Amino acid sequence: MLALFACNPGLTRAERALINGSDSLMHVLTVADSSELAVLRAVSVDFSDADLHGAEFGALVAKMKYTVQDPSQDGVGIAAPQVGLNRRLIVVCRLDLPGEPFVAYANPYIEELWGSEIVGREGCLSIPGLRGNVPRSEFALVRHVDPESLAVRRDTVSGYVARIFQHEIDHLEGVLYTDRTSDLWTE
Repeated sequence: MLALFACNPGLTRAERALINGSDSLMHVLTVADSSELAVLRAVSVDFSDADLHGAEFGALVAKMKYTVQDPSQDGVGIAAPQVGLNRRLIVVCRLDLPGEPFVAYANPYIEELWGSEIVGREGCLSIPGLRGNVPRSEFALVRHVDPESLAVRRDTVSGYVARIFQHEIDHLEGVLYTDRTSDLWTE
């Protein structure tokens, strides 16, 4: 158990301050600012089990959902590094589920990609005004942790939803969609 805790350090004082210090709409980091780019390029770490049950985690999820859906952003997904936390958390619009809800995924990892590689248009809240054609796998198996039960869950996603998951989980690895294509244009 101690080794597991060492791999999943708890939230730092600075991370707690970032979560608690923002209003509902969080600042979205962009590549235009070098200090923000450093956060976007860093590899994220898992949340500890204790933090998944903590008040800050729930507040962060709510604020990330609010931010990604705000008309100033109007995205289909967001990752914690985009709001300044190098933690493994994404919020994804599940266009494949009734009502197209925004769902949070804690400690997500892609376990497997398969199917045809499909080139599709992408943009990013952290790279405003730029779009690109990016190749992504048609199917993805995503592993994540249910924050309530702490059970490991797996979801198989396809098509555009698989693209969203791949894009957002890339953020957790410090990878931007612009790293995956040279077919870019200004919007």
